Amino acid sequence: MELEFSGEVVEWRGPAPHHFVALPESEAERVHEVARLATYGWGCIPVSGRLGRSDFTTSLFPKDGGYLLPLKVAVRRREGVALGDVVTVRLAIDV
Repeated sequence: MELEFSGEVVEWRGPAPHHFVALPESEAERVHEVARLATYGWGCIPVSGRLGRSDFTTSLFPKDGGYLLPLKVAVRRREGVALGDVVTVRLAIDV
């Protein structure tokens, strides 16, 4: 399954702050359809992604009925992405 969406970079301040992009509702619904086949546990979904010219791997985190996409520091630095920016991301989920 492939997805492309845009969203604002937000920060979650836990023990270590992380930057995320929330999947829009329509994309989250598509992920829900295959989540059972793709999860490795705790509802996390492994994905391959592309932001700008940077490819990366990570996992979607379930949150409030949707999903958050974590943005790695190395990718954010390479692409010049900061908190509050709106970014377009492409994701692939193997099912």
